[in-house]
Amino acid sequence: MKWSDTFDIAIALAESHPDVDPKYVRFTDLLDWVMNLDGFDDSAEKCNEKVLEAVQMAWIDEVS
Repeated sequence: MKWSDTFDIAIALAESHPDVDPKYVRFTDLLDWVMNLDGFDDSAEKCNEKVLEAVQMAWIDEVS
């Protein structure tokens, strides 16, 4: 997965953190969690607040 795979990342986060409400996740934690997902292969330098916000919104949609 790359940062552009927003929906795949959201699904993986929902599966790996089922008890977490994504509305309350800090971006620093979100970055760490994404970087540690199995199958994620991209660099932190390619990420910014806009990307993390898109991931968070996709995760919220996934669990809603």
